[in-house]
Amino acid sequence: MASASTLPLPRVSVIMPTFEQAAFIGRALASLWAQSFGDWELIVVDDGSRDGSAAVLAPWLADPRVRYLRFDSNGGLGCAINAGLDLARGELVAYLPSDDLWYAGHLAQLVAAIDGAPGAVLAYAGVRHHYKRSAPGIIPGECLQLVQCLHRASRLRWRERAELESDDLDRLFWDALRACGPFVPSGDLSCEWVDHPDQRHKRMREPSGGINPFRQIYRVSGPLRFHTSTGNAIDEERLYAQVRAAATDRPDAARRGLKIVLAGELAYNADRVLALEALGHRLYGLWTPSPYWYNTVGPLPFGHVQDLPRQGWREALARIEPDLIYAQLNWQAVPFAHEVMTAVPDIPFVWHFKEGPFICIEKGSWPLLADLVRLADGCIYSSPEMRDWFATAIPRLRAGRPDHVLDGDLPRRAWFLRERAPLLSAAGGELHTVVPGRPIGLHPPTVAELARHGIHLHFYGDFTQGQWREWIARAGALAPAHLHLHANVDHDRWVEEFSQYDAGWLHVFRSTNGGDVRRADWDDLNLPARMATLAAAGLPMIGFDNRGAVVAAQALAERLGVGLFFESIEDLARRLHARDEMAALRERVWQVRDQFCFDLHAPALVDFFERVIASCGKPMRPQAWRGPRQGRSPASC
Repeated sequence: MASASTLPLPRVSVIMPTFEQAAFIGRALASLWAQSFGDWELIVVDDGSRDGSAAVLAPWLADPRVRYLRFDSNGGLGCAINAGLDLARGELVAYLPSDDLWYAGHLAQLVAAIDGAPGAVLAYAGVRHHYKRSAPGIIPGECLQLVQCLHRASRLRWRERAELESDDLDRLFWDALRACGPFVPSGDLSCEWVDHPDQRHKRMREPSGGINPFRQIYRVSGPLRFHTSTGNAIDEERLYAQVRAAATDRPDAARRGLKIVLAGELAYNADRVLALEALGHRLYGLWTPSPYWYNTVGPLPFGHVQDLPRQGWREALARIEPDLIYAQLNWQAVPFAHEVMTAVPDIPFVWHFKEGPFICIEKGSWPLLADLVRLADGCIYSSPEMRDWFATAIPRLRAGRPDHVLDGDLPRRAWFLRERAPLLSAAGGELHTVVPGRPIGLHPPTVAELARHGIHLHFYGDFTQGQWREWIARAGALAPAHLHLHANVDHDRWVEEFSQYDAGWLHVFRSTNGGDVRRADWDDLNLPARMATLAAAGLPMIGFDNRGAVVAAQALAERLGVGLFFESIEDLARRLHARDEMAALRERVWQVRDQFCFDLHAPALVDFFERVIASCGKPMRPQAWRGPRQGRSPASC
């Protein structure tokens, strides 16, 4: 077989990045061989596939026009394409992703288009998509897809994972290339962007994809800079740089501490578990195979947790001999947590549930959840109200079984250690409130009524705003000067950003349970994750006054003296405008805000673990190092 260096230079270098598309790649290759334009070379870059792609490719490699690179691990789309560009010898570059398809005249038409426009840098074809739709160029709501494009070779390179992971190809390359010259259409529909569940953009975009499914599917072991076309920008490199650099310097403590397996997923504030490591305990991760975008799974971007293999995890548990399995947290983890509990009955097992039980009933996993609550060696409820609800739903729970109450999604204290910003209202006179996340219960007429009382609403979150476009349009039309949209804010900027507001909104709803926990719904039982965000910034928490009903968020806020619960917008406006009273309330929140960080509750949680272990008859390890205690706090916070 002739080497590439002895072959004539091709006109077009075709780059095929591939990752675990063995079922599609043969069809893609056949569509290249069927081209009416034959002056090409193919560079296949296999970005760490483990699905048999190499075996499917083998017969095609006998053609001297084909070169093949294979990476042991996935480096990302930009890395794979750049590796191909570095080998490309043609004056033109085309892309054929391994799950897509060219029609016979595709290359000929693109070459003719770019030859007919000497100043152009890229030619693009019309494309078939979503089975039988088509577009003459850019698919509505998308950017140009790789399969459509041919461009002149240049020194420009794609942005790689260390800089950015995105489904937005404009951000990754096209915008930079566009600055060099125009893009021209071929005028023909000559390729197909094949629609299937495992497309890269679907694995990346929230809510069906997202950073955590992406991390698991592509086996990403480090922090990501991640920004999809639908979601918030996430810079884990910046967010966790300090903690990743910090070495654990407690060898004696680690020897005395517990070996804790974190099973399932860790939801939003995953780095809270570092508080357990700081107390001298060794942490292992055994992650659910199907996380949602907000369900954090390993490899964890902040490190410090040793992952157990998904294949052979039972043997891995036998090797490490953990003291305890701490399974958590939301409804998506229920099936896997149940599998772990039943597979290793000899290891003390704690189940911690944050999500509403009603979705498990709806999704059909209620029998598994009921088993977890009933059969776990210890159970942690997110609130006293949740504990009381389960007592009615699963009567006659085992007497004497260790139970505990702790919100499952508290952030770590490091994010609270910032200085407050000046109040916006101190400069302009009008009041400013904030909703970090969904504006639940704040209907557009309510926003207009707030505006009439001189109260602004600041709505944070790019992804959430994308889901509330109609609400934004209606509320903005009714209160154009008082509705403000902001991008998402990372944990390390919570205090700096949100402390400039007078108060923050919880979920706003009228409870109908009348004090009967059996009639409670998810709004009644939920402790919204935003409570900790608002507390970190010292903000009073606004909600409807549901006195006489079972409402977990109001009960907690009133217990700590941090709530602002109203009966009407007029009532709320009067109280918000009472400057001295509001200043005192903000100071109260600032003084008790540590109740909303995981670190404060970690020692009590470890005490609970030790009670569970003792109740199972397992010999106790010597007392673990706990660090300086700041006093014990109510676990129900």
